[in-house]
Amino acid sequence: MLTKRIIPCLDVKNGRVVKGVKFRDHRDAGDPVELAAFYNEQGADELVFYDITASSDGREIMREVVERTAGQVFIPLTVGGGLRTVEDIRQMLAAGADKVSINTAAVLDPDFITRGAERFGNQCIVLGMDARRVPGSNPTRWEVFTHTGADGGRTSGRDAVEWAIEAVKKGAGEIVVNSIDADGTQAGYDLELLRSISEAVSVPVVASGGAGQPEDLYQALVSGKADAVLAATIFHYGTYSINDVKEYLRKKQIAVRARG
Repeated sequence: MLTKRIIPCLDVKNGRVVKGVKFRDHRDAGDPVELAAFYNEQGADELVFYDITASSDGREIMREVVERTAGQVFIPLTVGGGLRTVEDIRQMLAAGADKVSINTAAVLDPDFITRGAERFGNQCIVLGMDARRVPGSNPTRWEVFTHTGADGGRTSGRDAVEWAIEAVKKGAGEIVVNSIDADGTQAGYDLELLRSISEAVSVPVVASGGAGQPEDLYQALVSGKADAVLAATIFHYGTYSINDVKEYLRKKQIAVRARG
């Protein structure tokens, strides 16, 4: 049985880990290098590092912070934020990332996914998707947003499920699905969004946005059909530990990796 992955997320702004609600009102959560080392020790399966304002600020990702973070972990590290070229991807992999997450640049130029996958392999290319429900849509639809580090982001006009399907065809090897509506609320993931995308694509789907308790992660894996769960607030502020979540999932008969 394939194990489900538990992934802390480091949203980094100005060199510090922050966490907001629906991409706004960020509060400090600590030093990324210290948190990375802590989660590595606590038994996280992977780690995600997002330089959340790199795209909206029109600048490159903070490579030095990535290098120091990568130096503290011995688990897979995914890095995203402001990656626009194949050379950007190469530099992040050289800095210690195992995978890169691309969002805004992929929406603006879908063939960027293909160029990255052809150069480094599909397994290295993660599509980061920030999606928001379209008010009043029936059946429910979600729209993809870009530049989400800038006060909520910009609408792209793209349908989330259709974009997921296209991105996989272009070469994405994994999709992180983040609900803007649920982000930071601790009220649970958008299970309908997760399930819609999980059923539409053949690559692993990672749930993001809304974790408040272990039951939320369980529901994302079962009802949302996700392959992994990403969380930030509950881990950063000590509400639950990695082990708390894994023990809960084990009791629910979900296969998770033992602490290595």
